[in-house]
Amino acid sequence: MLLNGIRIVSFCHFLQGPAGAQYLADMGADVIKVEPVDGAHERRWSGADVFVEGISGFYLCANRNKRSIGIDLKSEEGREVARRLIAGADVVMENFRPGVFSKLGLSEAELKAINPNVIFASASGFGSTGPMAQKPGQDILMQARSGLIGVTGTPDRAPTPVGAAIVDQHGGALLALGILGALVRRLREGVGTRVEASLLNAGLDLQGEALVNFFAGGMTRDILKRESNLATWFHAAPYGVYPVTDGHMVISLCDAGVLAEALDSDALREVAGVDRYQERDDYARRLRAATARFSRDELGERLDAHAIWWAPINFYDDLLADPQIQHAEVFREITVRGRTVHLVNHPNRYDGQVPELRVLALEIGEHTHEIMDELGYAPEEVARLVATRAVAASRQAEARVAEAV
Repeated sequence: MLLNGIRIVSFCHFLQGPAGAQYLADMGADVIKVEPVDGAHERRWSGADVFVEGISGFYLCANRNKRSIGIDLKSEEGREVARRLIAGADVVMENFRPGVFSKLGLSEAELKAINPNVIFASASGFGSTGPMAQKPGQDILMQARSGLIGVTGTPDRAPTPVGAAIVDQHGGALLALGILGALVRRLREGVGTRVEASLLNAGLDLQGEALVNFFAGGMTRDILKRESNLATWFHAAPYGVYPVTDGHMVISLCDAGVLAEALDSDALREVAGVDRYQERDDYARRLRAATARFSRDELGERLDAHAIWWAPINFYDDLLADPQIQHAEVFREITVRGRTVHLVNHPNRYDGQVPELRVLALEIGEHTHEIMDELGYAPEEVARLVATRAVAASRQAEARVAEAV
């Protein structure tokens, strides 16, 4: 794989940091997830209270292809284990609130003293400095502060959040992107880099096109007001969502005359020559009435016959049966303690292949013994540290060690 031979020590929790580490793990990096001895937060919480035989859905979504070691970073012996890990790492990742990692004895200066060329990547809500640096960072808070909720809705209707934690996920992707750039620099120049990512910046980055148009056009928030069918404030009609007899569908930008013929609509023929940005609301209302006469399949056939771009609106329970999604191997079926679940695969393909699932640490400290063996700890020393709770090892790992003795 692309990152074979790269070791990453991840002190990350929640979603942004773990997602970033998972992208790198999927590409072949040896990612060691350092958890508290009682487990990372995402093991104990899950949206919709989803647990698969005791394993959190939140944990499953962003911790693929990582090995797990449990370490008490508040104990000196635990910190010594962490230092040994850092000494052999190419990258150290963390997403604590600014200052917390330093209080644990792992400041950037201390990392450099242990490993001068290490890449130190940190992720947070607002970045390490500034008036908001110590404020909590969470996806919906950043959707609000970055303006994303405001433009998904409108000022005169309720602002509308996106229905998934997209800022967290994009923040993880940007964190991984920065680490990859730092790895290339180290290969070229032989130096480490401090990589810093924030959820606020990720939320703004998602909106690059819209923000540039807004400020370059000298707009005010009044421009955001539009018919509810229209997807964005900066596209001309019909770009948006329209009703059919059995649901809704999306229609993209197209020739107004061709669309009028496709729907055989006199109301649309009347406005085929208007500026569909300036008159977007009236056009959307006319189109809404025209599409409502057809079923999705009927309208889809008409639009296809006229080469007009459209798409069905899938709900989650439609996705597994979607032929393109099946072909692209977007979902991976796995078994967790006897139950079958679906993971979302790594989004890219390398030489035409989906990265394989090499390991999934279902237990806290599932790989503690093997990692500490790699660090040079003797078995009896590991046993003592496990007994004192400086480190944690899973029951299954302990049983395997006992069988081997």
